[in-house]
Amino acid sequence: MQKHLFHYIVIAIAAILASCSTGNKDGAVKDALVSHIDSTVKPGDDFFLFANGKWFKENPIPASEASNGIFQLIQDTINAQVRNICESSASLKDEPKGSPKQKIGDFFFSGMDSITLNNKGITDLKADLDRIDGIKDINGVVKEAAYIHLVAGAPLFGFGIGQDDRISSKYAVFIGQGGLSLPDRNYYFDKDARTVMIREKFVEYVKNMFMIMGQDEPMAKKSAGQLMKTETAIAQVSRKREDLRDPLKNYNKIAYKAFTETTPNLNWNLFTEDLGLKGVDTVIVGQPEFLKGLNGYLKSFPLSDWKNYLKFHLVRGLARYLDDKTFKTTFNFYSTTLRGVKEPKPRWKRVVEQTDGMLGELIGQVYVNEYLPKGTKEKLQEIGNAIKAVYAERISNLDWMSAVTKKKAIAKLNTIIMKVGYPEKWKDLSTLTVDRSSYVHNVMNASVWEMQYMISKYGKPVDRTEWFMEPQNYNAYYNPSNNEIVVPGCNIIVPGYERKLADDALLYSIIGGSTFGHEITHGFDDQGCKYDEKGNLNNWWTTEDSTRFYAKTKMIVKQFNDYVAVDSLHINGELTQGENIADLGGVVMGYQAFKKTDQYKNNEMVAGLNPNQRFFLGYALAWMVNERPENVATQVKSDEHSPAKFRVIGPLSNIPEFYETFGVKKGDAMFRPDSLIVKIW
Repeated sequence: MQKHLFHYIVIAIAAILASCSTGNKDGAVKDALVSHIDSTVKPGDDFFLFANGKWFKENPIPASEASNGIFQLIQDTINAQVRNICESSASLKDEPKGSPKQKIGDFFFSGMDSITLNNKGITDLKADLDRIDGIKDINGVVKEAAYIHLVAGAPLFGFGIGQDDRISSKYAVFIGQGGLSLPDRNYYFDKDARTVMIREKFVEYVKNMFMIMGQDEPMAKKSAGQLMKTETAIAQVSRKREDLRDPLKNYNKIAYKAFTETTPNLNWNLFTEDLGLKGVDTVIVGQPEFLKGLNGYLKSFPLSDWKNYLKFHLVRGLARYLDDKTFKTTFNFYSTTLRGVKEPKPRWKRVVEQTDGMLGELIGQVYVNEYLPKGTKEKLQEIGNAIKAVYAERISNLDWMSAVTKKKAIAKLNTIIMKVGYPEKWKDLSTLTVDRSSYVHNVMNASVWEMQYMISKYGKPVDRTEWFMEPQNYNAYYNPSNNEIVVPGCNIIVPGYERKLADDALLYSIIGGSTFGHEITHGFDDQGCKYDEKGNLNNWWTTEDSTRFYAKTKMIVKQFNDYVAVDSLHINGELTQGENIADLGGVVMGYQAFKKTDQYKNNEMVAGLNPNQRFFLGYALAWMVNERPENVATQVKSDEHSPAKFRVIGPLSNIPEFYETFGVKKGDAMFRPDSLIVKIW
């Protein structure tokens, strides 16, 4: 590698920037990859800032956001489109009752009617709060918890219906830890200055919420202290987040009758009856010790504490849909204190996102017809198939995996289902009632519909065609129980290419690498490798292969443990290892698939960049997110994903072709010697 290669790169980039400005004779639009480069940063020291730094300097984080970057750019595009759908629906006068546009329009109208919302305050919840005041025993607490699970959140514990991890063709009842108001259990115990401050502000916030509910300040202060004591006790019996990642250790199947006997203070018959769940024969318990502890707390804590706990969880869960005072009180803690956001988004944007969140199936049908670029589904399928083909080649050539495990890995890969673009059938929301009289009641009705839809699955065959995202959701997921990846249509959007397709270097880095490659790798990460090709929890690896695999994953855990995200706070490599493995596998597969395209084979230059440069800059664009320090700190403490910067520099530090393309050498911050390069897939 030439000693002064970085100097030549900077000169070349300066020439590129000069030739790609918006004011040139052709009137050409600046290429995003070129215009975002900060040439004052050495690519081998911090490729994240090298690739994105100029955009960050020119686009500071808005006061209403915790971050700014590609997700916001794309979400703004989607929000503008969904806003058009909402406003046009709200303007209709004679739309038939029960039609999709009537429900979208009325939901949006009720959220935008700030005068009515502020006049009402929290009076729409008065009957619910009065009912909680009338609770006479622990059975009443359980019944009320069931109601709040229906309309507003998940007090006491987590509950859901999903595919049985060991019998993926059947639905099962899952019950596990939950019931906390702070992002993670460690917020109740950690002693660093930032977390201590957050706890103090949380208690102040809870006090203010009880005052909104009608308590005087001394009583509200006492109630807040009691709630903090209750939730700290719940946190004490909760597993650490990294201990929740092992599906084997968090799968404890027990007969329903025996389960009810283990927690006699939790009347599960009342809970399931109030949810409308019948015929339960077995339950999958995630964390038995949690329920045992909660069972004891229901007796040891006074009934008055549980009443206040339920009131708080009800109002907190619905605060975004109430008057400005209640909303801003909650915003000031959860957005400002926890994430550093200075002010709320404009009402229209909040209501658009909330309408989309609650009525996404209805909006999605309009979105597909009016906003997705032509050829979206076909292009996504093409990229997905290309990634799968490369994965098969890579597995076949692995030097650490035995032939018997390779055969099973290929079988799993070949059976991965790819759902792209949008579903072939939509959920039926005909029973959902929406009108213009109460925003919060519309939200509660939508939540009840969602819960009842989930509960209705129990006892029926698993519907493997179901989607858990809408086409306008800029995200994707891997579902191990179905052995499927789902990529909604809006993932095709690249800033500057909103209504057309970008070049393959961008598509294969962003969609191929950080989406398809990432999600397929989840099928083989430290969790996904425990599920077989049918989606069943089943160890299909040889002991020797598992040993070699986990030796490699320990290397990536160590790599990320060494990164300091903010202040002196290190990334939790154990907690984030699944996502870090998927990021590394994703960019490797995306790059190998891109090498098979005509753009790469023909060495096509675009905006002065060769294919390799465009691919790696495109991958950095996929994570172009500038975050507030508070948001980074919250993410590190409570999220399985590493902050955006490290999702770029982490995996690319393990890619030899990246080193060659940008002249990374010993002495550069991102340089890793061969002995530390992580090679898994």
